[in-house]
Amino acid sequence: MIAGFDYGSSNCAIGVMREGDVTLVPLEQGKHYLPSTLYALHNSLVSEFVAHKLAGSALATDYQSARKPLLSSAAMARRELDLQPTEQGLFVGQQAIDEYIAFPEEGYFVKSPKSFFGAVGLKPAQLAFFEDIATAMIMEIKSRAEHHLGYSLSHTVIGRPVNFQAIGGEQSNRQAIDILTVAAKRAGFKDVEFLYEPLAAGIDYESRLTRDQKVLVVDIGGGTSDCSFVQMGPSFRDKADRSADFLAHSGKRIGGNDLDIALAFHTLMPVCGLGGQFTSGLPLPNPLFWQACKINDIQMQSDFYSDQMQRELTGMLRDVCEPEKLRRLLKIQKNKMTHQFVREGELAKIALSEQEQHTVPLGFLDKALHVKVSAQTMAESVASCLEQAAALAEQAIVEAKTQPDVIYLTGGSAQSPLIKLALQQRLGDIPMVNGDNFGSVTAGLTKWANRLYQNA
Repeated sequence: MIAGFDYGSSNCAIGVMREGDVTLVPLEQGKHYLPSTLYALHNSLVSEFVAHKLAGSALATDYQSARKPLLSSAAMARRELDLQPTEQGLFVGQQAIDEYIAFPEEGYFVKSPKSFFGAVGLKPAQLAFFEDIATAMIMEIKSRAEHHLGYSLSHTVIGRPVNFQAIGGEQSNRQAIDILTVAAKRAGFKDVEFLYEPLAAGIDYESRLTRDQKVLVVDIGGGTSDCSFVQMGPSFRDKADRSADFLAHSGKRIGGNDLDIALAFHTLMPVCGLGGQFTSGLPLPNPLFWQACKINDIQMQSDFYSDQMQRELTGMLRDVCEPEKLRRLLKIQKNKMTHQFVREGELAKIALSEQEQHTVPLGFLDKALHVKVSAQTMAESVASCLEQAAALAEQAIVEAKTQPDVIYLTGGSAQSPLIKLALQQRLGDIPMVNGDNFGSVTAGLTKWANRLYQNA
């Protein structure tokens, strides 16, 4: 059967067609959206999970041969962790977040793994591991969907950003697509196609149009911001070839996660020493604190969690004016709390979209520690990110060589009034329409998949 699969940076969702309408499949506790997170008690357990799911399939032997060292490590990890054979030691979605917050220093946690798939300079072992992360998640999500539906899913269209990385170009895009294709095939999909996420959102919007329009789709997701300028409406939607209707695309790896990071850095990191001084009067280096917040940069996180960084921070404690603050940063480093720290920035962003003040609890660093953040402070903290997203929209208009009739906003971060203000300031008073911030892409992918595979 056919499905649209939104493997998003923030959330994952699956849609199927029922009686001519898109139905989103419940994936976790009755919810249609599953957070794009994975937590394993040991990183080798990710590969073990995949190997177990592949057992008996045509892919099993080759996979086990390719992952032999990791699978041996998994057996050792199981003994050390005292895991029973029935315990898989791997979690996805909200359960992954809960396990990580409960035991941040003990396991392997990754949020928005899709953000890493196009990273430049990945070694073969890293590429293989990202394949396993994607495979494990798609396997689990597909299994949950099939259990609910009562039938197997064999054909899918998966959403993709215009660009997976700011650098790397088509090489990065190809690398990410290859990772997702391998993962989806290992998860049991016989046929896999891809569609730009903003186009998917546009397809869902188009199905409701009664007249033709030139539409700029602006999709502000968790990991990327993407824009597609599309001619759509009754005259276009039934065409078999839509390539001439897509006038421009632009995209960059900047999204809701970057807003969370910027907010955490500017408003929360001062309690960990940002802006402080050495006793000599020299300022503490800002890059040190940026490394701790940049949870979507695998190299920065690796460097921050290194033994060398722990030695440097420990040594700096003797020479700073406020050592009690720097000890909090050291606690984050020792206990692998960067995701937990930035998560508080995300929760503050969500709260400040509806209220003027928010108190951020940081008791996991120091008892009763908290920081008050205002909506104005948040706006100042994320201004650079918003300007970049607005610049992408302007780029798409310039490339299309015409003005849009309407801007269609979708994606989780499109809920923020700040993005609308940034677009208005950059583009002028073009009418804006709000889509389903989470469901538009999945609905469009599902409709496209059924059109593409209607004879499958």
